Amino acid sequence: MNVLAVNCGSSSVKFALVAADGADERVLARGAVERLGAGARLAFTRDGQPPVAAAAAVDDQAGAVARILAWLEAEPLPPPDAVGHRVVHGGPRLVAPTRLDDAVVAAIEALEPLAPLHNHPSLAGIRACRAALRAPMVAVFDTAFHATLPEHAARYAIPPDLADRHDVRRYGFHGISYAWATARYAVLAGVPPARATLVALHLGAGASAVAVRDGASVETSMGLTPLEGLVMATRSGDVDPALVGYLARRERVSVEDVERWLNERSGLRGLSGGTTDMRDLVARAGQDARARLAVEVFCHRARKYLGAYLAVLGGAPAVVFTGGIGAHQPEIRRRICADMAWCGLTLDDAKNRATVGVEGTISAPGAAVRVLVIPADEERMIAREVAATLAAAGREVTR
Repeated sequence: MNVLAVNCGSSSVKFALVAADGADERVLARGAVERLGAGARLAFTRDGQPPVAAAAAVDDQAGAVARILAWLEAEPLPPPDAVGHRVVHGGPRLVAPTRLDDAVVAAIEALEPLAPLHNHPSLAGIRACRAALRAPMVAVFDTAFHATLPEHAARYAIPPDLADRHDVRRYGFHGISYAWATARYAVLAGVPPARATLVALHLGAGASAVAVRDGASVETSMGLTPLEGLVMATRSGDVDPALVGYLARRERVSVEDVERWLNERSGLRGLSGGTTDMRDLVARAGQDARARLAVEVFCHRARKYLGAYLAVLGGAPAVVFTGGIGAHQPEIRRRICADMAWCGLTLDDAKNRATVGVEGTISAPGAAVRVLVIPADEERMIAREVAATLAAAGREVTR
């Protein structure tokens, strides 16, 4: 089965065409349309060849999907037998990959207020694909991986009747990335996926942490929305809940205005004075006090969660770094893991520096906690989930 995995963000669309046949899973083509707008950047590749790069005006996600489909047809590559879409927020009911129909699209649309930067772009990609293709389509939800959170981890300490009336709970995000990292860790460690126990840090424009016990998420840093937890590119992460009302009153603006500030003007951007690129911030940290502060706050928050999640698990055999920063920034990994020998976590400096954008173990020989870098591949995980979902549906039909 050839599955087209579509991953729409607020300013980009990534994709992969995957021959998803169990153990023979193979990426036929992949690429991205980034910086949507007049100067969008396109980079497509097939069969592991160097990417074909170009610049073009691509206004939105629908335009990016059209460009991707036209390129796949022109290559030519086999048409997709199915399409999988990354959707960030599935709410309390969409807790597994789900075949898309009008009712499911409406349910995803209703959840937009809980993921304002994410569900809207996903819906744009879904609508564009539904208009252009007749293949079956499946939504794969970032929140689904965290459906296993125990009640004591998922609940906020607010009155239960209020929480239940409005479906308020901690949902968690980056689940597709964590599902991939957990599966790859199991392979690399030689353990069954159902026995995989680890702490993983997905560090990128969005950033979060997860504690995984026996293959299941038992604690994670993001909550009702993707705003909670670690410092991110433009999102604040954890703040005192009273801050929203306080700033609204002091600045004489609406609550919605403050929420937008926390989502779009905070994090690395707010601390540094405008920069969200961690590479630039690390390079400037020696001379620029604001860049240095942004890096220090980012690493401190991640380090705090790492220690907390090791405690939640009662210790863990492994820590995994993933996401764009996690896989490509040795200096950030070094800072987060510094002086943690007390819990058996020590990096090998040479291995850490050499492991950039590739899988590898970066812990010191003999360290009690193995530290690994596992680059994210959400598109392959989406394709895997789509193939499994449609195969299961086919078995149901034949019964």
